[in-house]
Amino acid sequence: MTTESDKGRAEDWLDAAYEALISGGIDAVKIQLLAKTLGTSRTSFYWFFKDREALLAQLLTHWKHKNTGGLIKQTECYAGTVVEAMLNVFDCWLDTELFDADLEYAVRYWALHSNAVAAEVAAADEARLAALTRMLSNFDYPPLEASVRARTIYLTQIGYISMRAVDTPDERISRIAEYVRVFTGQACERADLKRFVARHAPDLTAWMAAFDKGNNEVWLSDR
Repeated sequence: MTTESDKGRAEDWLDAAYEALISGGIDAVKIQLLAKTLGTSRTSFYWFFKDREALLAQLLTHWKHKNTGGLIKQTECYAGTVVEAMLNVFDCWLDTELFDADLEYAVRYWALHSNAVAAEVAAADEARLAALTRMLSNFDYPPLEASVRARTIYLTQIGYISMRAVDTPDERISRIAEYVRVFTGQACERADLKRFVARHAPDLTAWMAAFDKGNNEVWLSDR
């Protein structure tokens, strides 16, 4: 008799598929390989999914909810200034609960080999750009300027992901205020940055020291 523990759970198969996609690309997401990883039988897979395509569809759904949903949600968070709004978006690049950069890279690589996935990625790009444009428009940027700034923000980050660029925490925090100025045209006050850092760093003093060392004070109004 096959028990529930023998079959595992749908979440286990999805988790294994996610790890395989991240580490080996779409060709690594194979039922037999996943079963071996989970220490279960191949036939157990069919308790939860009709076929491999159904599993892949679930992976894409997870990506859309996680990354597109996370980014759009951050553009809609309360912000009293455009600087605060921009820092809300920057939360995505530091918090994997909001945006999974490894998954983004894997899905974009997958899209190079699948027209259907490429269409999903294109739709996600449009939705994310539209959300960023709306965010900037809420702070009275003219339509064309809001659109261009949104593209600059978004394409810069997608470029980081595509290039697999890795900054140390110190490097990243030292550049935050300058990115804000470039993307919005507004100076980032030190108080804004301190609130942002407090959301991501257990040691506020160390991160702020790294920021100060970056000589970005010229763009700040120290309160």
